[in-house]
Amino acid sequence: MSKVTVVREAVKETLVGSTEPQELSAQTKARFIKHAIKEDGAEPYLGPDEFINAVAPPSEDYHKIKREQYSILFHVADRSNKGKVTLADWGYFENLLTKPDAEYEIAFRLFDIERLGKVKYEDFRRLYELNKGPDSIPFDWECDWAKLYIGSKAKHSMDYQQFSQMLRGLQGERVRQAFQHLDKDGDGYIEPEEFERIIKETARHKLSDYLLENLSTLCNISQGSKISYANVRAFQNMIHEMDLVELIIRRACAKSTDGKITRTEFLNQAAKITRFSLFTPMEADILFHFASLDEPSGRLGLKDFKKVLDPSWRSRQGDEDAVRAVTETTRSASQKFLAQGLESAYGFALGSIAGAFGAFMVYPIDLVKTRMQNQRGANPGQRLYNNSIDCFKKVIRNEGFRGLYSGVLPQLVGVAPEKAIKLTVNDLVRGWFTTKDKQIWWGHEVIAGGAAGGCQVVFTNPLEIVKIRLQVQGEVAKSLEGAPRRSAMWIIRNLGLVGLYKGASACLLRDVPFSAIYFPTYSHLKKDLFGESQTKKLGILQLLTAGAIAGMPAAYLTTPCDVIKTRLQVEARKGDTQYTGLRHAAKTIWKEEGFRAFFKGGPARIMRSSPQFGFTLAAYELLQTTFPFPGKDKAEVATGVADVVQTLKEKHPDSPFYRSRNALKILLDLDENFGRAPLGVNAKGWQTLPGWMQNPVKSS
Repeated sequence: MSKVTVVREAVKETLVGSTEPQELSAQTKARFIKHAIKEDGAEPYLGPDEFINAVAPPSEDYHKIKREQYSILFHVADRSNKGKVTLADWGYFENLLTKPDAEYEIAFRLFDIERLGKVKYEDFRRLYELNKGPDSIPFDWECDWAKLYIGSKAKHSMDYQQFSQMLRGLQGERVRQAFQHLDKDGDGYIEPEEFERIIKETARHKLSDYLLENLSTLCNISQGSKISYANVRAFQNMIHEMDLVELIIRRACAKSTDGKITRTEFLNQAAKITRFSLFTPMEADILFHFASLDEPSGRLGLKDFKKVLDPSWRSRQGDEDAVRAVTETTRSASQKFLAQGLESAYGFALGSIAGAFGAFMVYPIDLVKTRMQNQRGANPGQRLYNNSIDCFKKVIRNEGFRGLYSGVLPQLVGVAPEKAIKLTVNDLVRGWFTTKDKQIWWGHEVIAGGAAGGCQVVFTNPLEIVKIRLQVQGEVAKSLEGAPRRSAMWIIRNLGLVGLYKGASACLLRDVPFSAIYFPTYSHLKKDLFGESQTKKLGILQLLTAGAIAGMPAAYLTTPCDVIKTRLQVEARKGDTQYTGLRHAAKTIWKEEGFRAFFKGGPARIMRSSPQFGFTLAAYELLQTTFPFPGKDKAEVATGVADVVQTLKEKHPDSPFYRSRNALKILLDLDENFGRAPLGVNAKGWQTLPGWMQNPVKSS
């Protein structure tokens, strides 16, 4: 064996690896075995057809890339050039796909005919010419641009770094030459149809159907009816930086209150993200021109930009949306009523769970609040508790830790429907008043909150009177020896249906203003303080904080009504004043205890109501996000505090099909027909190449 041959084999082994067995994952082996040809006494292998089935399953959606074009990847995987891909070859190919620069490395290995780590100019040009379409716009390989990469006189080979850099700039040179070729008059302008031809030949596989169908409208951004070279370059730059464009748009929309942005807001956000002004005014004009074709307006949202940014967007999606809209309008009234009923039941169930959770978390504070409000007498000597902290300590000392949860069971049973109906009614009324652009007048927010508070009294009053009487039993037992402890059922039977609604007027007086204050405040805190929008979802900590802050003014300002309600509903002891009604209770408290008595338990009420509604609303919104109503899109969940939304989609999903498709897109930058040349024994295409690729392979 000559020295040249030895060196060649060593280099080849370095590039393509040896035939020594290697550890492959179970998934890699399973994918290979599923499609491999198994002959008696022979090693399983993949032929061209089987290879295509493995990397490009027939069930996948190929859209603008033809399935047969995946056959060009077979020549990268077939390292020994025998027309067969072994298990070792398949493992090597899958490993290659996982590399961060897999797209460029696959292209390099494809054009490295002799597999010596270099791409010869002659091989590259010949392979390009054989795979371009018959009607493609011609490309001049003797141009100054090509000579800069390969030399003008003695054309040299390119290593991986040189080749990948040349490949990156090739599409731009193709566009330049195509424009020059079609500009017959030499005036720097081409017709819209000619511009459409250039883009479809060079970038069809990267663009959405919507963009491809409307390419000719680019002439509308200027006063004339033709397209200049500046327009073409601006369009190419915009699609070349599509991922960055998407990032900028998402960031800008996340900061917008209505989830929409203007051209100026896009450029401002681009200036903040990029170190230099990467996008020109013309490029921004082109982006907003295409995004606003269906709905011309100065403000656009993610839905508008999706048709431009998402290459998988199809024209039939618009038809499907229209059909869906017609279907919605023709649904029968009974179907709509049933759907609304099911959605209300869904909201009711989530509200019940969230309400019970919030109530349990703050129940000890609620017990302390009730004990404080039930204290009568203005003189310190008549008081059992000096303050809320003293009350908390004495309850634990006299009744144990379990005493803090006296009456918690009926509270949980009753608070579930109470909070559920409050949340459901508020959402329902807000929905009636909310406009199509998701706006609502603050007065309607107050009405929605008040309506929710009024409806909940049906459940609140019976719950409150039973809970309060259970909560004060401990102190009654402490002051009166032998006082029996009553159960919740005994209290209900003793009060009767009418008695359960004793103090309902005071309950209404408390709950209506509480909810009228709370819900609008909570909504505006989320939107104005934390910046919630259609594209920005808040984290759990932000929801808790907004709920807690909103509960503070709502709880304290309604404390007088809560004091009166508590006095009316507590069973009066011997020597205590027996209140006959709302007005009598208010007058008597004012006369006997003074104005400050109306705010007894106010701090404890803030400490209870504020976190309770924070927990309840946060749990409610978290449950809505985690368990979305069937038929509705699952909301995006913020992964942390101040997190906005996901920006870019994962570029390389863990699947050979998706990774192979990404690698193929680089090759399609050369020509949209690349890889369509027949590969049969008597066909042109790859078989006319020198070296290791001359062996016949079966047609795919």
